Amino acid sequence: MRLLMSSSDQDQGEIKRFANWKLDVGNGNISSIVSDESEVEISNDLFIITSDDHLSHLVDFANPNLLRNMSDYRYFQSKAILAPTLEYIEKVNDFVLTIFLGMENEYLSSDTICQADENEDIQQEWFTPEFLNDIKCSGLPNHKLTLKLGVAVMLLQNIDQTSGLNNGTRLIVNEIGNNVIGATVVTNRNIRDKVYIPRMNLIPSDSRLPFKFQLRQFPLTVCFAMTINKSRG
Repeated sequence: MRLLMSSSDQDQGEIKRFANWKLDVGNGNISSIVSDESEVEISNDLFIITSDDHLSHLVDFANPNLLRNMSDYRYFQSKAILAPTLEYIEKVNDFVLTIFLGMENEYLSSDTICQADENEDIQQEWFTPEFLNDIKCSGLPNHKLTLKLGVAVMLLQNIDQTSGLNNGTRLIVNEIGNNVIGATVVTNRNIRDKVYIPRMNLIPSDSRLPFKFQLRQFPLTVCFAMTINKSRG
């Protein structure tokens, strides 16, 4: 897909070489076995070696002139930092939030056990607010959501498919209220539409949890960085 979108023969050649290198890594063609582990040599042009502050350099590389372009919806359409785990995603997103000017707005979720699980053979005293607040599930917002005007966010639920407000749609925050967030759509259908996202009651579908709980929160997450799996759409 990236080869088809390349703008010049030179870019296409570089992307093709990189694509072939990734395939060779996956197929084990260029790795060597050292102490029962596979080692792959990575070329220097893929490393951040020009700065002591690697995270800052990575953000500048992926989002050059971020504050100058924050009002341009097209700027956020094709930019994202990818990482394999939520731990690194949160670290990058928290750092980018500090770059934006203005006051932070912090939203905390309200978490409760679902009524259907009240009679289950599980110790109810386990379900303290602190315990529920610390649970993190794929596809659900965290207990604490921090936003600023101008930041890029992603929808985590299908809200209105006819309007293009689907899981994975990216938006720019332009209004911040207590119970509603105003934003501009930058991906998917209806680009540049202004929409309002309310707080919602959300129930995780993670089969690994032996109980069901509900959190009331905005179905949003800051998305300057996202997981590799989440980016595939």
